[in-house]
Formats: sequence, structure tokens, C-alpha cells
Amino acid sequence: MNMKTQFKLAVVLMTVTASLAFTVSEPKKPVAQTKGKWISLFDGKSLKGWHGYNKTGPVKNWEIEDGALVCLGAAKNAAGGDIVSNKKFANFELKWEWKVDKGSNSGVMYHVLEGAKYHSPYQTGPEYQIIDDIGFPEKLEDWQKAGADYAMTVPNDQKVLKPIGEWNTSRIIFNHGHVEHWLNGKKIVEFEAWSADWNKKRTEGKWKDYPDYGKAKTGQIALQDHGDKAYYKHIMIKEL
Repeated sequence: MNMKTQFKLAVVLMTVTASLAFTVSEPKKPVAQTKGKWISLFDGKSLKGWHGYNKTGPVKNWEIEDGALVCLGAAKNAAGGDIVSNKKFANFELKWEWKVDKGSNSGVMYHVLEGAKYHSPYQTGPEYQIIDDIGFPEKLEDWQKAGADYAMTVPNDQKVLKPIGEWNTSRIIFNHGHVEHWLNGKKIVEFEAWSADWNKKRTEGKWKDYPDYGKAKTGQIALQDHGDKAYYKHIMIKEL
């Protein structure tokens, strides 16, 4: 091999080496991910990300007051005034702060489905009960009290509810059927969705006439207008 050929070969090797080095060191474009990260469902200023259940028009029975999402209590029954998140969620950790006026009733639901066959979120979505345990004008069963998995699982003795006018902190964890309700830093409810015990409660209790209750594995978050004033803020969710 003469000198001229050796020189050409060296140039080729240098070019290939440099090209490989550039390919290896070139940064990869990051992939957007939301799982494992807290995202806000309420910006403190608007109803962006929410809409009326089974509706497309403007929401008139919820307003923003001092950075809180407030139910004005316009609905006279448990249907008609609820709002739901635009986005659907499957496995998640949801946390928020809430308070109610004296005697008020509301709730937070998940895995809610919309459609012509449903008139209200509670027909499909399990509910974290929000209510004034002390001042509610009717006698409440334990399964109706604040923090309960409404009409399914009652809170334990770790429950501590703040007085009317003070903010409570709540949390729902739903992880492949394992469910926890937290209230003011204490775990007060724990159960396994779709288990034999859960299904027995569903088919023999309040939901026996609602065949789709609790069956969906993904759906929207709902805030209930039960005809009373209720306040929500710092609504955050993390997909699991």
C-alpha cells in the first residue's frame, strides 16, 4: 500500500469515527410524561378543564371566589348541577381541600361516565362523601357521613373533621382496584374494588338498581352540586 492510498484510508476512518461519535453523543428528544407527576385540575381562576355533566354550554352554577371553586347550590336535587373534568383517569392519587356551609352536602366522584343512558355521575362513579356531619338537617347513617365511600364503606375511628368554615384536606388513591380515602392526614377508608365483598355491597345495597355503578376502570372526576354551597381548591391529581 503506497502513501497516497494510506492517506485516503486514514481520512475515511476519521470521517466514520467522527460520524459515529456525533451519533452517540446527539441528545435524544425528551418524551412527555404525566404519570408520577402532580398536575392541577383547577387553576384557581377559571373553570378551564371542567364542564357540566352531559352538557356543552357554559357552567352557571359554579363560580370562582377567592381562589376557590364554589358550588352555588343551584341544583334542587342530586342531578343537574354536577361538573366533570374534561380528562379521564384510571389509576391515580387525587388530593384537594374543601369546606361546606352549615348543613351542606356535596361529593367527589371518579371513573364517571357520560352518555345518554345516564342522568347523573353517581350512577357510575364511586363517591367520596362531602357533607356537614353535625349540622345536616336530617339524621345521617355512617355511610352518608364525610369521607365515606358513599353507600359502600364507612370511615374508621381515625376520622377527624374540621369545624364548619375551616378547610379540610382530602385524598383518594385508586391503584388497580385498591382504594384509600384520607381525611386531614388520616387514612379513614380502605377497600378493594371489584372484590367479592365489594360486589355484594353493590348488588344488595343502594346501587342494586344501577348496573354500571363502579364498574368502569377509567373515567372523569366529578364535583357534585346537591343544592348546597360547597368550596373546593388546590385540586391536584397524579396518575399512577
